[in-house]
Amino acid sequence: MIKRIVKLHIKPEEQETFKDLFLKSKSIILTFDCYHVECLQAIDEPSTFFTYSHWKSVEALNTYRHSDEFDNIWKNTKALFGDRAKAWSTQEVVSLDNSVK
Repeated sequence: MIKRIVKLHIKPEEQETFKDLFLKSKSIILTFDCYHVECLQAIDEPSTFFTYSHWKSVEALNTYRHSDEFDNIWKNTKALFGDRAKAWSTQEVVSLDNSVK
């Protein structure tokens, strides 16, 4: 499993639009071997959002990223940007029970 973190800077006037778009997109994203997806907002910098998702594999993430659904979601999201997004694909190295992976 991989965990994906995407940092997004959303224009202040578009924050509610972004939250609505995320809520509408969440169920679509979860159909692509995505086990979990959530949206977080920075407390001290409200224009900064993070999406955090768990994917079956890199291949599952790439299947989503090359889909028409992603193209549509990303096009609508990108229109709300105040700055460029950054993304990281990660894997767990220490679990909650402190075991090393």
